[in-house]
Amino acid sequence: MRTLKIWLTSAYVKGLIGQAIGTAGGIGFISLIRSSMGLPDNNEPGVVFGALVGALGFLLAAGVLTDWIKWMFGKKTPLRHGAPEGKPEWSRYLNVDVNHKVIGIQYGYTSIFVLLVGGIFALIFRLELSQPGMQFLTNDSYNTLFSAHGIVMIVSILLGVGAMINYLVPLMIGASDMAFPRLNAFSYWVGIPAVALVLAGMMVGGWDTGWVAYPPLSLRAPLGVQLFLLGFYITGFSSIAGSINLLVTVATMRAKGMTLFRMPIFVWAAIATSIIQSTATQTVGMSLLMVVTERAIGLNFFDPAGGGNPLLYQHLFWFYSHPVVYVFILPGLGVISELLPVFSRKPLFGYKWIALSSLAIALVGFLVWAHHMFVAGLSEGLRTWFMISTLFVAVPTGVKFFSWVATIWEGKLSFETPMLFVLGAISVFLIGGVTGPILGTIPTDMHLHDSYWIVGHFHATMFGGFIFPFFAAIYYWYPKITGRMYKESLGKLHFWLMVPGFWLMSLGQMRIGIMGMRRRIADYDPNLGVTNTQVLITIAGLIIGWSVLIMVYNLISSARSQEMAETNPWRSRSPEWQIPYPIPEFNYTTPFEVVGDPYDYGLEGARYTDIAPVPASGD
Repeated sequence: MRTLKIWLTSAYVKGLIGQAIGTAGGIGFISLIRSSMGLPDNNEPGVVFGALVGALGFLLAAGVLTDWIKWMFGKKTPLRHGAPEGKPEWSRYLNVDVNHKVIGIQYGYTSIFVLLVGGIFALIFRLELSQPGMQFLTNDSYNTLFSAHGIVMIVSILLGVGAMINYLVPLMIGASDMAFPRLNAFSYWVGIPAVALVLAGMMVGGWDTGWVAYPPLSLRAPLGVQLFLLGFYITGFSSIAGSINLLVTVATMRAKGMTLFRMPIFVWAAIATSIIQSTATQTVGMSLLMVVTERAIGLNFFDPAGGGNPLLYQHLFWFYSHPVVYVFILPGLGVISELLPVFSRKPLFGYKWIALSSLAIALVGFLVWAHHMFVAGLSEGLRTWFMISTLFVAVPTGVKFFSWVATIWEGKLSFETPMLFVLGAISVFLIGGVTGPILGTIPTDMHLHDSYWIVGHFHATMFGGFIFPFFAAIYYWYPKITGRMYKESLGKLHFWLMVPGFWLMSLGQMRIGIMGMRRRIADYDPNLGVTNTQVLITIAGLIIGWSVLIMVYNLISSARSQEMAETNPWRSRSPEWQIPYPIPEFNYTTPFEVVGDPYDYGLEGARYTDIAPVPASGD
């Protein structure tokens, strides 16, 4: 009963109740005003206002804004650390907390939950696609499911990025916390009502626009598209606040002696990611808000019938949404670069080149957005420019691949689960990287645009650039987070199911794309010759889903029953592995100084920090 009470009084439950009350109140308020003014019936202004008030109601009821409101009225608001009074330690993870480690874990389990929800959506419509004809879905329900799958998985990845950056960066640079702990908590909690809005949109008509929400289609879509657009918009506040917090933290809170080129390589990936988030998110926010206002109050930006320009939306949307691909993959590539030296027992080859290549990818990512629009009527000169700039992205990406191969070369490799997922990530991301230039060149993109080739390429990029590295990070830092070791046999079973399953799925998607299978459709011609491949893709999707469930079971059961882990089971040089579990509330009881380079594995007498290293046998 006590456990149930803790759950029922958690910030999640209180926040969702506050969101429901705020939404109902906002809709009622606008309806009353419109009725008193004799305006015609129109649900959308009330829904938009209600959704915004509901999001604010969530934050107020959950307690996210409590300290700031007290401060506005002149009351002292010291930062509170630890579990809520009279509640067990684990209840911290269900309530608003300012510790970066708690927030990182909150991001992490929310990311996995949202990932499972998005995966379920995909499996449902994949079962529909396994045979031609309509089996059990309608066209409308199929459109809603694949559209929801896209945005829900993107939200899951953004949450996963937040999990890794929030938990790891302060520990890696020797900081006691993030620079702005309350803002850090806000960055997480503002995303919860956003996810609720997206899921609620499925219940009020859904939407048939895909995750891109192109007008004029999105201007005529059901009411659910408004909630999707608003959820997407509110998520942007999380990205902007979190990225500013990260940049200030790294700039001002590094340990003594930690110059820029002595930082762990994952921190460089986090910096590049935050630069993109803090500068590009406003653009997509404006494009989404313009669609919302065009639908709700009749402003005209994109509808050609009223003189609007739908291509303007595409430019605004992709100016953010192509760089955001690197927000997804740069932290994943940082994990690969972080773990390879540990399991190869060699220095990271070309450390400075890898660090600077992350910044180069972030910069060039802003110059390639219109390759998504080659078929949209761009001028020849613009198409040629964007083709060249798109191909140029391969240069800093290639730097990372060559550095990874050189790091592995003649290393003393060990193949624990984190290393397996790192190697799997490299193989899968290579598929995505090799197939990318095909879509970046004008003639081949004109042929393959809107085909399943793009689906296969995008999934290879996302899985190789983020999903596999994210799983590698979970297994690698699991002993540090929980103090226990996961079950290695289940971790390897997860890997050996997921990797071949994904290869089959992604390559199968590209194959049917070449054969003429279009994306975003619920049915296809049985004479197209893709039915058998569709069956294999569906089976592969089910295998991937089962492998992820194995991971979830492994993480939960190991936290309860597995043996205590060694303090530094991987013999890492990184600062977080030099302190025992549980990590102190403010990370390091005494400040440390960086005295060497971070990846001098295998070099006799090399040290990175003046923290006494944990004794370990061998190098």
